[in-house]
Amino acid sequence: MPDDSSGLLPVRMLNEFAYCPRLFHLMHVEGRWEENVYTFQGKTVHRRLERFEDLLPEAPAEAKPAQEPKEADKGDEAPKVSRSVSLTSERLGITGKLDLVATEGDEAIPVDTKRGRPPDNHERSWEPERVQLMAQGLLLREHGYKCERGVIYFAESKTRVDVPFTPDLEARTLALIGEARLQAARSELPEPLEDSPKCNGCSLNGICLPDETLALRCVPQDPVAPSVRRLYPVRDDAVPLYVQEQGAVVGKSRETLVVRKQGEELARVRLMDISQLVVCGNVMVTAQTVHLLCEAGVPVVHLSMGHYFYGVTSGIHLRNSFDRAAQFAAAESPDRRLALARAIVLAKCANQRTMLRRNAGSQAAAALEGMEALIGRVPGESDLEVLLGLEGQIAHHYFRCFHLLLKPRDFEADWEFNQRNRRPPRDPVNALLSFGYALLAKECTVALLSEGLDPWWGLYHRPRHGRPGLALDLMEEFRPVIVDSVVVTAVNTGMVSAADFRRTESACMLSPEGRKAFLRAYEGRLDQLVTHPIFGYKCSWRQTVRLQARLLARWLRGDVPAYHGMTTR
Repeated sequence: MPDDSSGLLPVRMLNEFAYCPRLFHLMHVEGRWEENVYTFQGKTVHRRLERFEDLLPEAPAEAKPAQEPKEADKGDEAPKVSRSVSLTSERLGITGKLDLVATEGDEAIPVDTKRGRPPDNHERSWEPERVQLMAQGLLLREHGYKCERGVIYFAESKTRVDVPFTPDLEARTLALIGEARLQAARSELPEPLEDSPKCNGCSLNGICLPDETLALRCVPQDPVAPSVRRLYPVRDDAVPLYVQEQGAVVGKSRETLVVRKQGEELARVRLMDISQLVVCGNVMVTAQTVHLLCEAGVPVVHLSMGHYFYGVTSGIHLRNSFDRAAQFAAAESPDRRLALARAIVLAKCANQRTMLRRNAGSQAAAALEGMEALIGRVPGESDLEVLLGLEGQIAHHYFRCFHLLLKPRDFEADWEFNQRNRRPPRDPVNALLSFGYALLAKECTVALLSEGLDPWWGLYHRPRHGRPGLALDLMEEFRPVIVDSVVVTAVNTGMVSAADFRRTESACMLSPEGRKAFLRAYEGRLDQLVTHPIFGYKCSWRQTVRLQARLLARWLRGDVPAYHGMTTR
């Protein structure tokens, strides 16, 4: 990512602003970045150029009179070529690294390398590319060179396209520089593009959420929301790496993580395949590995052997404080706290009722009827304490019938479940629920951190020492549909058995083998696809958690009018 600590505008970001002001804001102002195949190809193309870093030759003070060349000097003299040239103009307020500059006398020609092929239009290039090249030309002029044209080199087709620096292009570039510098000083997100083909190949489309933002602005005024394109993958290729072998050491070998214990290699995983490193209990991570993970934006999540979520080690990638400022302001607003609390309770309780309706049916008829009546009171409730009471009453109905969902294959274990208990859990089902909720809290904390929010400062769950309040806010709607569902699946399919628990008179906890089995069930659930109730497209539960965290941040910033919890039918 470019460094804008000097206050200068990188010419690369001028390209993004000309392409889409919202993309520019996310990248330049907020420091957001996501890789895709096009950005990866672009990096590959530029990798050879970045091996060199030359200084721009001094421009002649004035053109020297032409002299008769000597016999040995006759013929055209090749221009001097400089690569990866860094230039700055305080007057224009821009800076940039030029891929290649050809200089001959007092004339200079910038050459900008792009992946792909030239477009089939009159200019054989797009405006953002021409604007970026023109800005490079302005930098060369500031350093004493005449610069009347530039070249765009398309690497895939090995095609050079001449771009004349016309007065119109220069005026357009100067105007965009001014507009971009003004936008860089604002905290508000620019409007998303509407049904634009530009969004399809944009690496930040899953962060920008253009169609989702426009659709949420129509809900609930318009019951038929605009069609929404799913512009991001249904699943991530990268997944969490769990290390729970006690005494293991996580090290690195170049771009690969290596897990060893007493000199024996236990696992070897490429960095690009890891979304989180989750260490459970007595597991060491080397300093070099922490540095690599922080640089790559891969968080290290710390869990205890007793399934408690301790915290996250992560690098510093987001450089804006707007989301947190909006979060703290919303936390001080009773109206906004109440609005979020209603959405959270409504989604959570609806999902609990759906779990019972799907899996218990007529056996839980009385509980379902009682839950429906209580849920009907949630939208009109104006007191947070009463709302908390309603949530508790609905949860009582739910957990009173939770045993009806369990149809275990292992009859040796005591699967009796009467009520929720914890710290420590006292029976196998509660042990599974506690471990699952710790994992879900971890997932929500990482999702919120990736959005620049403070997981500890909640709105519904008020701030309290040692409690990730906002992570608990976000995870409420996912408790039934992710963790409770995983527990039911793990018990009913025999993925966990009596041998997977260690019990005393006062506590029950999973064995290492039981944790591995439950983690397989948990990760399998996160990988399953679900249809979003508003947007209508499918994505994995893991992606849905991140999507909801992103929409929560947008609601806090005022980009969308309301937060809608995730529910299933």
